[in-house]
Formats: sequence, C-alpha cells, structure tokens
Amino acid sequence: MTTHSYRTDLTWTGATGVGYAAYPRAHRVEAPPATASLELSADPHFRGAAELLNPEQLVVAAASSCQLLSFLAVAARAGVDVVGYADHAVGTMDLRDAPIRIGAIALDVTVTVAPGTDHALVHRLAEEAHGQCYIANSLRSDVTLALTVVDA
Repeated sequence: MTTHSYRTDLTWTGATGVGYAAYPRAHRVEAPPATASLELSADPHFRGAAELLNPEQLVVAAASSCQLLSFLAVAARAGVDVVGYADHAVGTMDLRDAPIRIGAIALDVTVTVAPGTDHALVHRLAEEAHGQCYIANSLRSDVTLALTVVDA
C-alpha cells in the first residue's frame, strides 16, 4: 500500500451563546481503531483548562514521537543497541507572527546506547532519522534536533 490515511473523530458540546469568555474549550478526540481517547482543551492562555492537553502540545509531542520512532528504526537496521531515549521538546509560538503558528520545535534528545557504541554513528543515524520523520516533513515549522549520546 502506498497511501495511508489517518482518521480522527472530534466531539464538543457546549454553547457559544454565553460569549467568548465563558464557553467551554474541552473536547474529546478519538482515532479508531485505537481505543484510547484524549480529552483536550485550549492552551490556558486562550481560556483553556490547564489540566488537559492542548493541540499545540500535541503538535510538539507528535514531532518528538516521530523522531523517536524514526530513530529507533534506523538504529535497529544499523545494528546499534539503543537502550534508552529521552526528549525534552519545546515548541514556540510568537503571537506577533502572521499567520500565528508554532514557528519552531526544538527536540532535545538524550540517547543511551550500549557501551562501546560509536557515538558519531549514532549522531549520523539521528540526522538520517530526522530527515525521514513524517511529522517534521509535514510541518511548516522549523524542527531542530540537539542530540546527546551517553553509554549505559
């Protein structure tokens, strides 16, 4: 199969008749056939619920997750034993930009590898994976990668 499609179902109930400041921002997203669903809201700066994830966080999480999955695939194919991976990703949105968007996503990754692994190879593989990440390739935002490699 050369074409894949991804479906989501979003539902919201409330009333905007109460005005901009008062209507609820919480909503539910499902993505069949997955059984998990997400309760989302707007960013608290846009009158959302701070205890719920927001779409901006999901964009950053998608870029982070895609980098992980792409990297694990290329590392496994190259025979590199990765035993840990952590990413502290940050997306930034400047409200002065037009159109308003997440303008940059910075992935701050630490990869833990088996002792004796060539760290330069791991860096090359991470860059290769970054070029293959479907999400980063789909975004207009700049997605950058900073990588630290440590031995287990």
